[in-house]
Amino acid sequence: MPTISPLSGSDLLAEADTLARLLVDVVADGASVGFLAPLPHTEARSWWLARADAVTAGAALVWVARTPDGRAVGTITLTPGGMPNGRHRADVAKLMVHPDARGRGVARDLLRAAEDAAREAGITLLVLDTETGSPAERLYRAAGWTEAGTVPDYAADPAGVLRPTTYYYKRTAS
Repeated sequence: MPTISPLSGSDLLAEADTLARLLVDVVADGASVGFLAPLPHTEARSWWLARADAVTAGAALVWVARTPDGRAVGTITLTPGGMPNGRHRADVAKLMVHPDARGRGVARDLLRAAEDAAREAGITLLVLDTETGSPAERLYRAAGWTEAGTVPDYAADPAGVLRPTTYYYKRTAS
């Protein structure tokens, strides 16, 4: 069973190549996480490096799932609201699990880590979007997330085809 741990900004810098390999692999497998295939390693690495300052500043929180031998097999990001009227909410993004590690509860554990951290930080509302009809929708529904609506042609999948996205929300406290 993988272990889930938060990454600091310096951790993210040190692990940019590892995280880039994960991102390249999930995009190649068809995961719609914002990139088109084929995703060059250099572009994936640059994307992760660009997140380090936000993580250091607390404007983004990133967790990584690792196998017992230390291999990174998943990530999730939590981005707390930055404006004064939105500090009670956060966006969940870039939940990705390596194709070889799917079906083992890694996504569920990463999602739980982000939800628990949000709750501990006093964040009471979480929001995310996912490609409509993707396997991720089953995960979110099973984890108690509520569908808020669907937007047609929201983003291109890794093959470049425009797909709808469905927004979900979850209250972390009553």
